[in-house]
Amino acid sequence: MADTTLAGKADSEADPPRRSGRLAGFLHRSETARGYLLISPTLAIMTVGIIMPFLILLVLSFWTRQGFGFDTTPTFNNYIRVWTEPIFGALLQRSFWISGIATVATVLLCYPMAYFVAFHVHRNKMLWIILMTLPFWTSYLLRIFAWKVILGYEGVINSGFMAMGWIQAPLEFLLYSQTAVIITLAHAWAAFAILPLYVSLEKIDKSLLEAATDLGDGPVARFLRVTLPLSMPGVIAACFLIFIPTTGDYVTPALLGGPDGAMIGNFIQLQFGAVNNWPMGATLSIVLMLWIAAIALVFLFLTRRAQARIT
Repeated sequence: MADTTLAGKADSEADPPRRSGRLAGFLHRSETARGYLLISPTLAIMTVGIIMPFLILLVLSFWTRQGFGFDTTPTFNNYIRVWTEPIFGALLQRSFWISGIATVATVLLCYPMAYFVAFHVHRNKMLWIILMTLPFWTSYLLRIFAWKVILGYEGVINSGFMAMGWIQAPLEFLLYSQTAVIITLAHAWAAFAILPLYVSLEKIDKSLLEAATDLGDGPVARFLRVTLPLSMPGVIAACFLIFIPTTGDYVTPALLGGPDGAMIGNFIQLQFGAVNNWPMGATLSIVLMLWIAAIALVFLFLTRRAQARIT
């Protein structure tokens, strides 16, 4: 009996090293498991940093404001208001429109720059990347104020046009309008389009372009049939990196948009600020996130179908 007890005790003492050995063997065999283990601290921090605020917003969205406090009784009144009152739909539509135009304009302007560096620059490519992104090392607010000076009634553009006699009065649509917001957003987020586009174009095997040329494709056909489809991951990434944050931007519309350029982010900031209606601000935030997720999924589905047809 004593021998059995001693044997069981010895097995239990040897069990933890055996388990750790099996775990080490599993990690040694599985590259994916090693990767997840290495990034597990970052994943944990990101999970807490993303899920906790989202849960707080979700709970707040079911509350209602009552005087200077909140009624914590769960209700869908805020969501009903967002669905029925026209102002919320108009602000969402305007935000998606401005952000969509800014995204398309940014990608179209940055694609040739990334293409040139990827295919026509053979030395000091990193220097070119640094030079293209150098203006974006300054403060975001400084760039916004710079555009305010450029687009102002007495700014560079209006002063130059009036000095040359092209116009008699300042162009009013340049500042405090949707045009000003789109121009500023396109410039402010250009770096987030250049980098993924450049990486995607740089990874294209140049022998595929040579093969297309040998088969009789001209520059345009070669671009449409080879370069563009293979660079679509970079285009999609650039669109997501620009569209998602610019839809909820409130700084640029507040400084350059005026009444006609106000976006949903301004209204959300107002709810959490002066109006002190946090439940409605949380509801608008949740609705905005859901709409962005739906638009992103539709865009991803359509681009993949288009890419499959091209290839």
